[in-house]
Amino acid sequence: MEIIGPDDALPVRRIRRAAVAGPAGSGKSTLARTLCERMGLPYVEFESFFHGPNWTVRETWQADVLKFLDGDEWAIEWQGEEVRERMTERLDVLVWLDHPRVMTIVRTLKRKVGRGSKIAGGNVEGPLHTFFTDPDHIVKLAWRYHPMIRARVHKVIEENRYPGLVIVRLRGQRQVDRWLDGAFARNLR
Repeated sequence: MEIIGPDDALPVRRIRRAAVAGPAGSGKSTLARTLCERMGLPYVEFESFFHGPNWTVRETWQADVLKFLDGDEWAIEWQGEEVRERMTERLDVLVWLDHPRVMTIVRTLKRKVGRGSKIAGGNVEGPLHTFFTDPDHIVKLAWRYHPMIRARVHKVIEENRYPGLVIVRLRGQRQVDRWLDGAFARNLR
């Protein structure tokens, strides 16, 4: 396993399977979509496997994710506790958005100003004014999950069960942009 930064060359021939790790508000979906666009792949948001209408959990979500992961090339968010291990074992690259905690909160708040963000299944995140009444408000989740995601990535590193896995650690949007335009772009050539 190799852990690299935004300016380090990717030690894989060509990225075929990538996942983006980070808490709510870190830009996982945006980056996964960008990776797909640049790799010439259709983007499938992880949440579309999970959420049905009215925030119901789709009964087939795990099977649907695993079927998607059987594909040869993809990029997706590193989510879903029940499927994360299978996802990780198939990865070439795990892009870790290890932004400062306050940055993810600010990004989430910017997204929340006004009405909520649309989510798969026709769902909409609650508006900002429900912060005090909703225990699972997206801003609270962003705060709560930040150290949990960091711990999950550290566990993958410490266990070192995937010797071919490359983890790209990015801290802040400038590093994301440098990596996309530098090492990632060179990898695609």
